[in-house]
Amino acid sequence: MLGGRPSQDRQDARRLKLTAFLKQEARDKGFDLCRVTLPDSIPEAPARLKRFIADGQHGTMEWIAETAERRGDPRVLWSEVRSVVVFAMNYGPDHDPRGVLAMPDRGAISVYAQNRDYHDIIKGKLKEVATRFAARAGVDVKVFVDTAPVMEKPLAEQAGLGWQGKHTNLVSREFGSWLFLGSMFTTADLVIDEREVDHCGSCRACLSACPTDAFPAPYRIDARRCISYLTIEHKGPIDPDIRPMIGNRIYGCDDCLAACPWNKFAATASEMKLKAREDLKAPRLADLMMLDDAAFRALFSGSPVKRIGRDRFVRNVLIAAGNSGDREMVAPCLALAGDASPVVRGMAVWALSRLMASGEFREFAARRQDETDPDVIGEWTTAGVT
Repeated sequence: MLGGRPSQDRQDARRLKLTAFLKQEARDKGFDLCRVTLPDSIPEAPARLKRFIADGQHGTMEWIAETAERRGDPRVLWSEVRSVVVFAMNYGPDHDPRGVLAMPDRGAISVYAQNRDYHDIIKGKLKEVATRFAARAGVDVKVFVDTAPVMEKPLAEQAGLGWQGKHTNLVSREFGSWLFLGSMFTTADLVIDEREVDHCGSCRACLSACPTDAFPAPYRIDARRCISYLTIEHKGPIDPDIRPMIGNRIYGCDDCLAACPWNKFAATASEMKLKAREDLKAPRLADLMMLDDAAFRALFSGSPVKRIGRDRFVRNVLIAAGNSGDREMVAPCLALAGDASPVVRGMAVWALSRLMASGEFREFAARRQDETDPDVIGEWTTAGVT
């Protein structure tokens, strides 16, 4: 009817055209996958999140509890959203990242952190796609990458990018477990993609691969036992019972991801920006222990590792040194026993208690300066020195 609202056919045609334009823009900017779902597509998410928090499995990540309502429903985060677009970029490694675990004098840095911070890469590209899409469609958009209260993995499953595996991470039949995710909320009506189904079957490879048994059940994770959480998010001393299980993992852990059988279909990252830096594939622990704040910032400039700060990072390196059984680690650990940071001093005590013979450690303890920090005193006490 002249002057009336567009026909349903015209609306459908517009949705198809806008969706095709969006997905082409995503491909042009280097995204490997781009799918669309509805903002109300994850009704079961709030209950799962509530249980996760109630069980204390979020550890010290209080921001998860504080933003739970917005995380559980995209419409709470932005009431005007009509479509949620989820983007993925492959960062599959060109090597098995678990190889470094057999090299106790080296540190294992998670694959995703071996180059530039993916938040910067993904968000920059998302903004480019969103700007062009908003201009073409005449709609409002908002983009999010990880740090926002968006449950990207369940949304990605509903959009058809993959499914949440038993390790709680997204798994794709095309790219295995190696995907960075980002999302765009929009007021546009777009063509909705079909959700992906779970293809894990009876496989438990990811669960069996976890060195700290951080999965109380399939599809559930306890962050308090997860090496990624402990080495990145957790700020204080790490549970002494878990430290030996950490091995030489100094930033994150790839074990459950690398164990996924679907990785056999994954191509390596095609874009140079996502390729690992050679100097971060297996760095020497002895070199890393000697980093002061300026050297740490220079080495990890542009890397997500930089965000945890020098002290927390050296804490992780000292745990790896204590697990190495390598006497050559004693000298740098001794140097760090007098560090200005309590968390560093405490881990140096623990590492030396494992690397030194008992008599040698007692002699070192007798020469120690007065300590006032309770956590460091606790490390001495645990080591048998009062």
